[in-house]
Amino acid sequence: MKMSVVYYSKSGRTKEMAEMIAKGMRRVSQVETGVFDIDHVDMKFVRESRAVVVGTPTYHANPCWQIKKWLDETSNTYLKGKIGAAFATADYPQGGADIAISTILMHLMVDGMLLYSGGSSQGQPFIHLGAVALKENFEESKAVFEVFGTRIAEKTKELFE
Repeated sequence: MKMSVVYYSKSGRTKEMAEMIAKGMRRVSQVETGVFDIDHVDMKFVRESRAVVVGTPTYHANPCWQIKKWLDETSNTYLKGKIGAAFATADYPQGGADIAISTILMHLMVDGMLLYSGGSSQGQPFIHLGAVALKENFEESKAVFEVFGTRIAEKTKELFE
């Protein structure tokens, strides 16, 4: 079962977290992951994916323009009916990563995706809207992102297998 992680990364931190999500997804049997920088998205793979996770650095409490543009220009026929999730990186706790994630999730919902985060139902770590990595605890966040990927893959298999 295919699952995609699409991201933009200026500093490399968002890319690292995208790779951690994919690593977590691959912990689930029979999952094939595609990790795509926004400038090199394999749309055939995305169309064939049962889950699509979108990641962004946070700028002024918003997703980066590159992700917003991709979402605006991607036909909802590519995304509808799939599991959707989002993640963000930010420099500061009050930098608005939660708002950036919410903006992505609203777009995914309008495109007909089934949104998933695991929330508090899965226990620790609690991932309410989506995973967030801050500059001050970046390395410690990697384990949370891996768990996030595993949870998304497990739920996707549960729903689509």
